[in-house]
Amino acid sequence: MHVDVEKTMKHGFKILAALPALFVISTTGAHAQSYPGKTVTISIATAAGSAPDTIIRAMAQKMNEAWRQPVIVENRATAGGIAAVTAVTKSAPDGHTLLVHTAAFTIAPSMYKLPYDTFRDLLPVSIIAYVPNMLVAHPTLPVRNVKELIALAKARAGDLNYASSGSGTPAHLAGELFKSMAGVNILHVPYKGSPPALTSVLAGETSMLFSPLTIAIPHTQSGKLRALGVTTAKRSKLVPDLPTIAESGLPGYEVTQWYGMQVPAGTPKDVIARINGEVGKILAMPDIIEKLATLGAEPAPSTPEFMTAYVKSEVEKWNKVVKASGAKVD
Repeated sequence: MHVDVEKTMKHGFKILAALPALFVISTTGAHAQSYPGKTVTISIATAAGSAPDTIIRAMAQKMNEAWRQPVIVENRATAGGIAAVTAVTKSAPDGHTLLVHTAAFTIAPSMYKLPYDTFRDLLPVSIIAYVPNMLVAHPTLPVRNVKELIALAKARAGDLNYASSGSGTPAHLAGELFKSMAGVNILHVPYKGSPPALTSVLAGETSMLFSPLTIAIPHTQSGKLRALGVTTAKRSKLVPDLPTIAESGLPGYEVTQWYGMQVPAGTPKDVIARINGEVGKILAMPDIIEKLATLGAEPAPSTPEFMTAYVKSEVEKWNKVVKASGAKVD
């Protein structure tokens, strides 16, 4: 199943428009009426200071104000975020422990032997935001767009390489999907995190990188890196003149970084509806929209049902990429 990201954004804004009705429904259940009854912990599968962490901490403050209960954020970035997911699946299914994960969540089933079942042990609450990445290259690489990159990679098969934040990460699989669709051989060079991967490209040690948009922009503006395209299906509002990879040489290519919220299986439906309604209200607030925009992100609230379909489509997509590329965790 393919899910059009642009359509999902439009879907999200329809959800926002229906919020008053949704909120009334969400507060009618017995569980929701008393929720939350204690501190709410948001376990996030990224490090403190990361883009999703910044967004979630701002949202946690809004939840705190609305619910009049402490809402704390707990970072569990180890093991590709698997630690965060595992901890939440073992938590009480009462809505007081929430999981926020990135696109890595849908890659993990194809790369790791997981201590949890992706679909059985968790229930979706809502997609939070979509974020484009940018394909950047060191300026000494003699290409100015994706079409020229593909031509060069074919002419110099095996000579080019790309850095990533580690094997099995979205940045790694974005490269493997690119190679598969373009029919080129580009060597993957994994690093332990985004900072060293970026440093390697800035130094010319590696040729290119699929980087978070806001991290790459300062370097493309200074001329230290060359922007070749954004990975999403539509252009980014932060760099509207930069074409997508799909429109600049590789039709059909699409990789979206995204953040989503889930709860342990068994959490009452009315509690999930209550949280879903609050997430939608927060994502419609002007200051939250502004904060998202500074990170290159766009709000994308969804129904739990829609998120279920989206997660399934992404798991299937990355499973095919992993099988075709033979990608493994080092």
